This record gives sequence, C-alpha cells and structure tokens, in this order.
Amino acid sequence: MKHFASIYDELMQDAPYDLWQAYALRYLPPGSRVLDLACGTGELTLQLEEAGLRMDGVDLSFDMLSEAEQKARARNSRVSFYRQDMTELEGFQDLDGVTLFCDGLNYLPDGEAVRKAFSRVFDALRPGGVFLFDVHSTKKMEELFQDELYGEDRGDLAYLWFAEAGEVPYSVHHQLTFFVEEADGRFRREEETLMQRTFPQEKYISWLKDAGFQHAEVTADFGLVQHAEEADRLLFYARKPN
Repeated sequence: MKHFASIYDELMQDAPYDLWQAYALRYLPPGSRVLDLACGTGELTLQLEEAGLRMDGVDLSFDMLSEAEQKARARNSRVSFYRQDMTELEGFQDLDGVTLFCDGLNYLPDGEAVRKAFSRVFDALRPGGVFLFDVHSTKKMEELFQDELYGEDRGDLAYLWFAEAGEVPYSVHHQLTFFVEEADGRFRREEETLMQRTFPQEKYISWLKDAGFQHAEVTADFGLVQHAEEADRLLFYARKPN
C-alpha cells in the first residue's frame, strides 16, 4: 500500500470532496467532535476541520496515515490520526458524529464485519450523535464493475484499472497497475489489488437497527435525492437515540 498511498491524492484530484463536506455539515454544526473512519490520506478529514469541525481520523493503513500526518503538519492542523481497524474501534466516546465516506465501508469482507463496525461506532457516539457513511450500490457492483477496464494517462502518472466480479455476491476485485514517472524520466511500475463488497440497502438498515441506531435514512446524490434505487452511491444517515 506504500506506493498506492504516495499517489492516492493525485488519483483523487477529481473526487467530490466538496459534496461529502456539504453532506456532513448538513448534520454536524461547527464545533462538533467528529471521527473520520477510513480517512486515508486525511484530505477530507482536514477539509472538515477547516470547515469548523473538531476532527480526528482513523485508518488501517500505516502508509496512508503517514501521508495524512505530513499534510496535517503542513497545514498546522490539530487533527490527530490513529491506526485502528474500524471493526475493533476503541478509545473514543461521546462523539457528536462519525463519518465514513468514499466507500470505505465496502472494504470490509462480510456482513459480520460490517455489524461489528456499526456496533463500535454506536458505542463511540454520544446520545443523539450521528453516523454518516456511503457505500457502492448493488446496481453499481452488477453493472459498472463487471469485467470493466479503465485507464488514464496524466503524463507523469498513468494507470490501468481492471474491475472483475468477485466470488461472493455484490463484490469486486480491483486490479490496478500504475506507471509513475521518476526524476530521471523513467517510469516505475507498481501494482495494487483491492477487494470491495456491498449489500442491499435493507441489510445496512437492519444492521444499523441491530446496533442500536434509532433512525436510518438512505439517499442518493449526496443527500439530494430521496429515492436511491438507481443510484451508484448510497448515503446513510443514522442517529443514536437520546
């Protein structure tokens, strides 16, 4: 993951950070204590801090967190980053909110792992706290990630991305090959394989309720569309009872 982490921000230049931020701020007023799970290189975490939230970040990848720490220092940020597995989250309590965007939840391998993560998030929130996350829809897994090849040449960075259906329902293997230009003009080849899995939205709602969440709402287009059946990305808002 080291080489992938070093080029992650360049690959994510067109990511809709402004839309994730707007969605989060719809439910979290300035000053809210918020934990950003699967924070990666911390870009959204830091942007949410700049928008007025009191942020911390958690990720499983040491290399991603190293990139996040460097950016935080460069921006004189107060964000702290922690290396933890979201299914074993500990040390956080009375949070106003937990965010988990950019399909970070889809990297968990099965429903039991998702249930564990939901339970840990519930325990970390204060009464009335909110949990905001997004996932790939089953439609996206079945239609956009079925033996598809994507690629782009940015001059100093080129990549090929092959999405192949996984062995279990609504899963995908991402096989990525990167060509990164070195200082001497030659290109270095790196490869990364990632697995993602999603579930029908009814499953997520059921698991949220099992974890103790009182209210769960599913939308699309970053909360702007109520009927999410045809969406590629689903956004979830869940609240812990007061």
